[in-house]
Amino acid sequence: METPAVSTTGEKDTSQPQQQWEKNLRENFDSVTQIRQQPRDPPTEALELGVSPDPASQILENTQGTEKLVAELEGDSHKSHGSTSQMPEALQASDLWYCPDGSFVKKIIIRGHGLDKPKLGSCCRVLALGFPFGSGPPEGWTELTMGVGPWREETWGELIEKCLESMCQGEEAELQLPGHSGPPVRLTLASFTQGRDSWELETSEKEALAREERARGTELFRAGNAEGAARCYGRALRLLLTLPPPGPPERTVLHANLAACQLLLGQPQLAARSCDRVLEREPGHLKALYRRGVAQAALGNLEKATADLKKVLAIDPKNRAAQEELGKVVIQGKKQDAGLAQGLRKMFG
Repeated sequence: METPAVSTTGEKDTSQPQQQWEKNLRENFDSVTQIRQQPRDPPTEALELGVSPDPASQILENTQGTEKLVAELEGDSHKSHGSTSQMPEALQASDLWYCPDGSFVKKIIIRGHGLDKPKLGSCCRVLALGFPFGSGPPEGWTELTMGVGPWREETWGELIEKCLESMCQGEEAELQLPGHSGPPVRLTLASFTQGRDSWELETSEKEALAREERARGTELFRAGNAEGAARCYGRALRLLLTLPPPGPPERTVLHANLAACQLLLGQPQLAARSCDRVLEREPGHLKALYRRGVAQAALGNLEKATADLKKVLAIDPKNRAAQEELGKVVIQGKKQDAGLAQGLRKMFG
């Protein structure tokens, strides 16, 4: 099969104004990344399915911050483009698409045609260039199937899949990534086959896909890849969340497994919320109680941590992990009390 020719008729001028726009974009991205790292209360259950306090995960943070970023980008574009004599085509809001979880901003270089976009099961012929990660996608043109295959477990795989879901056939785009100061990543979607939206799947199909994701996630977790496992568990949960309540019992196991991954990834706030989902359905779930206790201790909520760990020991008095963790919480509490007492003495002494 011949490599499809890529037209360059839609490319923007790479003059000084364009370089200034890219510089502003990177600076704005740094500020958004800092905002996203501040703790907040996500509004919906979907927020717990992300894996990054930034990227694996986190799943859908800081909408206002990202909207501010895009507003600034549009403002910078008008400032830097100047007159039409300097730049044939000014950057429009429609040229930008920002991923809901804030992991990247897409700038359209060449518009695609049609309205259809890749869906679950679509086989996409793509070309990706400039990825900063240690192992990027294969060199040259490659075929990727949406929702299927081990390529999705890579860091670049999750990013590409998110972007492809927003692209039309023939589209070429640049991706600006937080913390990446090199040339923009470029992604081209030459063609794709017809797929299906998740709502078009039968209940049995969704459950089968969720079981596959769960099994793969468990394999990755046992191999020490908590980030990849979290992605699999998150995808499985997103499939099952579309089913009528109360949903299948697998949701409880998936939330508990996701919490374990989030703890290993240093995301105690998300882990605590994942455990909340488990305990809403099974108040005596030992693993969820223990993991929430560990998460609360990491967040400095020692009273809540103590309460959860004591519940574990009330059910299973010989639970060694809970005994050790409770001992750590007691020591941490004494240090906090000592620090508070010293501060009070300085204040009133």
